[in-house]
Amino acid sequence: MSELCRVGVAIDSDLLEAFDQLIAQRGYTNRSEAVRDLIRAELNQTLIESPSQPVVGALAMVYDHHVRLLAEKLTQAQHEHHDAIVSTLHVHLDHDHCLEIIVLRGPRSEVQAIADRLISTKGVLQGRLTLAAVEPHAHSH
Repeated sequence: MSELCRVGVAIDSDLLEAFDQLIAQRGYTNRSEAVRDLIRAELNQTLIESPSQPVVGALAMVYDHHVRLLAEKLTQAQHEHHDAIVSTLHVHLDHDHCLEIIVLRGPRSEVQAIADRLISTKGVLQGRLTLAAVEPHAHSH
């Protein structure tokens, strides 16, 4: 990690009060960490705008498992993209509904296309893809 640098920022008192309330609700112990997280989020958003940017994504879908052939269609689509799918988690929510979380990795355009295909499958009630930019050869420490 590089050295910390101090910066001064002038903020309207009403905006600062609202920010302090927000960071307290989210459990931050200080403004600095909250501001760092906001900056990281904005930098990430800028990076993932590039179609070729390597990303990792979490696709969460809720679907009605009674819809004819839906489970088979979702499974088939996942097999067609096995190289981009890192892992899946399947949860039975109630008698009719399932939650599936799929972790994907690859170029942003490919990950987005796979997620769009799965979300648009008839019987999928809700779907959301969350993306984070990654280095092409990032290694865990």
